[in-house]
Amino acid sequence: MLHPLRLSLQFARLTTPGPHRAALPRQSVARWIRHALAREAEITVRIVDEAEGLALNTAYRKQDHATNVLTFDYSREPVVCADLVLCAPVVAREALEQGKILQAHYTHLIVHGTLHAQGWDHIKAAQARAMEAREVQILAGLGVRNPY
Repeated sequence: MLHPLRLSLQFARLTTPGPHRAALPRQSVARWIRHALAREAEITVRIVDEAEGLALNTAYRKQDHATNVLTFDYSREPVVCADLVLCAPVVAREALEQGKILQAHYTHLIVHGTLHAQGWDHIKAAQARAMEAREVQILAGLGVRNPY
């Protein structure tokens, strides 16, 4: 069952926005998130440049580098409320290095972030196995091959 979703899709000023906008049609992003949801949600997906990604990762995770996706979860019940922040240059670099299609990598990271917003985690090995298995299952349903 697909759950109701209120989605805000935002693009920061990017040096090369074309490939990212093409990989992230609003309708597709909504579909990917809905497939990972266990309940109704209000989610903002923001695509940022390296400077904003670095600033957020430094401020909130105390890590001095931009990361592919950050999840800010504000509530899980009765409605999932979260922001997913994806760093476009990092995502593009990873997709290239891993031989993945940009859209497929975005799909995986958005599913991954949506699961985080609902309390899934991968700190411990057992959690990581469970989360990866759930991601693979969701991605298969979306026609995306196992990213691991």
